[in-house]
Amino acid sequence: MYGNKRIVVGMSGGVDSSMTLVLLKKQGWDPIAVSLKMASWNEEENVASTNESFKIAKEVCNKLNVEHHIYDVSKEFQKEVIDYFINELKNRRTPNPCVVCNRNLKFKYLFKWANEHGIDYVSTGHYAKIEEENGIYLLKLSKDPTKDQTYGLSMFPQEWISKLILPLGEHTKKEVYLLAEKEGFTNYKKIKQSQDLCFVSKKDLPKMIEQKLGIKEGDIVDVKGKLLGKHKGLHFYTIGQTRKLNLPGKFFVKKFDVKENKLIVTDKVEETHTVDEIILSPYNFTIKEIEKPLIVNAKIRYGDFVNGSATLYPPKDGKLIIKFDKPMHAVTPGQFCVFYEGEICLGGGVIN
Repeated sequence: MYGNKRIVVGMSGGVDSSMTLVLLKKQGWDPIAVSLKMASWNEEENVASTNESFKIAKEVCNKLNVEHHIYDVSKEFQKEVIDYFINELKNRRTPNPCVVCNRNLKFKYLFKWANEHGIDYVSTGHYAKIEEENGIYLLKLSKDPTKDQTYGLSMFPQEWISKLILPLGEHTKKEVYLLAEKEGFTNYKKIKQSQDLCFVSKKDLPKMIEQKLGIKEGDIVDVKGKLLGKHKGLHFYTIGQTRKLNLPGKFFVKKFDVKENKLIVTDKVEETHTVDEIILSPYNFTIKEIEKPLIVNAKIRYGDFVNGSATLYPPKDGKLIIKFDKPMHAVTPGQFCVFYEGEICLGGGVIN
């Protein structure tokens, strides 16, 4: 079916990328592992953790008799991911660096490395399915709904999807761990399996924002203007945020008063930028652009599936409009809205 069986595999050394190598070899592929060297906010910490990850990745590849290469894309990562992240916060928008990284850096350079070495296919440890129907390649929800990563792949062109192999889409995370144990792999236990952002730890994120954008203190007020506390700068917060407000009781960020440098909060989530229509730009279709209105399900943030449906309208003037059947709360400009027809991820776009 695929002809030449060589395939480039994005390799971190974690359980998902390691078991991707195992599964590909079982399926008859000839994988070549490529670890991307990316930038970090704190390079001193990054060097140690990156070298350890590369060491483990190399050990896994040696065990499986797989070539291992390191591809330095740190300068590109700084520009495409970290600078984007800071600029979005500066403009009081909610960035999603993982979606942007997948589209503008990670897969872009995995495919670039593959093309430069005469290889057609790329694989990673993402949890999603790809199925071919009548010459069209469909990006579909994974077997494990709790780990599904179609949201992060929604900005991919059909050209990439047709050359992408995702073995973990047919497995649950539990099954992947069991496979690792069966195959005698324990190295993944040395690597932290989840982190908020790969270029800065959750605890260091405020330090990074402070260094890049500074501190500009102001008042935190409720919707009636009552003073509740102080903030360090509007760029430290996003619409709908409820954590780290340091207020008595539970509040949500409603909006920003830029002129007065005030952070306006509410104790009612339904008051946090509630809308029944959103505009997406830029946007992407994984298959082809629609020509008439379509009923879809949509995610307005990762891990949050909309209850009910929405209507997606054909693009016009470089924009997409989605109208929801029910008002949506805490809709955050800068985030991605991803739309589905059943199990098929049709695409996504940036909320304006």
